[in-house]
Amino acid sequence: MVIKEDGTMAGRVEGKVAFITGAARGQGRAHALRLAEEGADIIAVDIAAPVEGVVYAPATKEDLDETVRQVEALDRRIVAEIADVRDLEALKGVVDRGVAQLGRLDIVAGNAGIDIMMPWHQFTPEIVRTIIDTNLIGVWNTVMATAHHLIDGGGGSIILTSSANGLKAGPFNLAYNMSKYGVTGVTKSFAMELAKDHVRVNSVHPGGVDTPMAQGLMPDFDTLKDDNPNLLGMMTQWIPGVMEPREISNAVLWLASDESAWVTGHALAIDGGMTQY
Repeated sequence: MVIKEDGTMAGRVEGKVAFITGAARGQGRAHALRLAEEGADIIAVDIAAPVEGVVYAPATKEDLDETVRQVEALDRRIVAEIADVRDLEALKGVVDRGVAQLGRLDIVAGNAGIDIMMPWHQFTPEIVRTIIDTNLIGVWNTVMATAHHLIDGGGGSIILTSSANGLKAGPFNLAYNMSKYGVTGVTKSFAMELAKDHVRVNSVHPGGVDTPMAQGLMPDFDTLKDDNPNLLGMMTQWIPGVMEPREISNAVLWLASDESAWVTGHALAIDGGMTQY
């Protein structure tokens, strides 16, 4: 919260509208709630369905409905639809309808992503394409569906979710590493070209976060780590424990707010030191 000139309190993103992908649960839901707590209305999207090759349980329509319920409990407006970030036209439709209903767009959080872990030699072209199409092309689609709304409104903030593995590769995660390094590059490219329109673009790079995706991948990781234990040092962090999604949402909020008005093209690691060595 911030104090206005008249002495009253206002949220740090009061009166703004945020579009969030992968909003049904995990980090996406946490972003929606954190921004809503600070005064933003929300446009939310999630595939809410299985993705081919992904072993952990998918988000559901009921999960997305729960995000809606929790945002509305904060007395904020929310427009939520089911759509796949791999489908640019579907994303454009959701964003356009949300802006028509809520009146504007100021913040974009490209959060949706998947992970499939295995040794390098087991990746197939189909698995690699699914991960790249979701994690990287999906982020590109997100920006392409939203940037003109931010420009028309005089500017805004785009926050794209990469990973600690977008700064330092993680073991048994070849395609995921490819996609998340790509997000880091996409962020800097958009940041350069959109700066003249007062649109800032930054990436966040979470380490280990307690989400359904991370929980669902643990059995696979426990099996894989015995195959090549020398690689486990890549996962070392300085701060012990596992983060809650809200820790990433706090960083998203700062990048969405006017407090970071001169921050663009930046890769912000929230990883307990994992990427520092």
